[in-house]
Amino acid sequence: MTESSANKLLNGDACHRTSNGKKSSKNGFVKNHCLFQQPQKYRRPRDKNQNVTHNSSLYQKPFLESFEETPLLVAVLTYMGYGILTVFGYLRDFLRHWSIEKCNVARERQEQKDFVPLYQDFENFYTRNLYMRIRDNWNRPICSVPGAKMDLVERVSNDYNWTFEHTGKVSKGVINMGSYNYLGFAENVGACADAAIESTQKYGVGVGSTRCEMGNLDIHEELEQLVARFLGVESSMAFGMGFATNSMNIPALTGKGCLILSDELNHASLVLGARLSGSTIRVFKHNNMQSLEKLLRDAIVHGQPRTHRPWKKILIVVEGIYSMEGSVVRLPEVIALKKRYKAYLYLDEAHSIGAMGPNGKGVVDYFGLDPKDVDIMMGTFTKSFGAAGGYIGGKKELIDYLRRHSHSALYATSISPPVAQQIITSMKIIMGEDGTSLGADRLKQLSENTNYFRRKLRDMGVIIYGNDDSPVVPMMLYMPAKIGAFGREMLKRNIGTVVVGFPATPIIESRARFCVSAAHTREMLDTALAAISEVGDLLQLKYSRREQPLPSLGWMSEESLLQD
Repeated sequence: MTESSANKLLNGDACHRTSNGKKSSKNGFVKNHCLFQQPQKYRRPRDKNQNVTHNSSLYQKPFLESFEETPLLVAVLTYMGYGILTVFGYLRDFLRHWSIEKCNVARERQEQKDFVPLYQDFENFYTRNLYMRIRDNWNRPICSVPGAKMDLVERVSNDYNWTFEHTGKVSKGVINMGSYNYLGFAENVGACADAAIESTQKYGVGVGSTRCEMGNLDIHEELEQLVARFLGVESSMAFGMGFATNSMNIPALTGKGCLILSDELNHASLVLGARLSGSTIRVFKHNNMQSLEKLLRDAIVHGQPRTHRPWKKILIVVEGIYSMEGSVVRLPEVIALKKRYKAYLYLDEAHSIGAMGPNGKGVVDYFGLDPKDVDIMMGTFTKSFGAAGGYIGGKKELIDYLRRHSHSALYATSISPPVAQQIITSMKIIMGEDGTSLGADRLKQLSENTNYFRRKLRDMGVIIYGNDDSPVVPMMLYMPAKIGAFGREMLKRNIGTVVVGFPATPIIESRARFCVSAAHTREMLDTALAAISEVGDLLQLKYSRREQPLPSLGWMSEESLLQD
């Protein structure tokens, strides 16, 4: 075993050979990340190249994540599938060029052929020849509350998914396994709906102004004070759009002469915000603390390019739960690195706030950390709170600065009053300030549903990614033809799912993404699992070659790891 592979193993990447009679993946290993706190911490001998920061003493509970390697045969067949689609795509483009086949996509005009092209050729090629074949799996119109169950408007296409026509029929009672309704607050009855109706009657629906002009209502002030109290920070600020919370505030925090260290799987809003800031951007491998520490060291040693002056600011940007991987940030280690190298930390808790931690306060609560250790706490109200918008929390000086310099604060319309009231009511329920145990019950139900759903999928033999406690559950499909087939077959069985492919994922890692909700009953989950198993057999999706996880895992000594 090489030194690098040994280092990986000794830092929480425990590998176990398959022993259940099934063939192993390409190298015979299945990768599981496991970190435990032990009374006596195992210490590696120092070496000159050691820049590893995985530290079991930073974790108060087991940290389990699994990312099973793509089987070699599946990878080869997936590339072959894309190759065949590409060949047929060029053939169809040839037929369209000679008007043998009708072209429905926008094209450059003949008289503009010498201009700078408006469309990138490959992206356009992918859209018209690959995406259009499975376009019916997206943008399905919903005509009910997108809760645990929903109603879908049926539609058909007579021109191979270029256009759709509604049939007038409605598919009722479709189990919703795709919405970010983690705590089940997407509902039109109950305390939240009643409070939103009262707020609408008092304030109306729209504000018609920005916060700094005539759009600052008392309900907005109440919301921000509640968010700050919920997060355990000095102050907070709310915005009307979650995407803009990232893309419009990062440019206000960093600029030329600053360095942003971004996880390679960060959301598009974080990427856009970093680019708009004008800062230098360097990307580290996903959740890889060795990669992050190397970039931090290089940044401090070498400084800015050419001048070698120290960076004005170094900002580490990570997410709480990564929405396509289902993985959870290694926050204790990130904070340890941030403190060691005097950097700043920007934490996006869009998917984790409300969905993680014993009190629903996100990954900071999940790991039992101090919120003051995170410089900029960002999150959205669109998932767990069943509303819209986003927030940034932190020190009072930070929030006062953003009120004066954030584009989203100065130019965007204020949050709609009924939406603000929805957030306030749902947040008070989570905090238990409504005088009931409803919030605690929903948090417990979400955790139980997540663990149950993940365990059953793993036992089924499909490959799933992510942390054991993450309500975002990606199931690997790989081959392009199976993206559309899985979505259609699941809908036939009255299960609504989200399927994802390139460019949202690597080209050979297409997947279905399930979002578990506290509103799901055990009966709903069992119905969905039965459908997934049936479709998995039909489409041959049970790729997993991993052995069943052991009841308990701990740190192994260096000798046992090297012998394995």
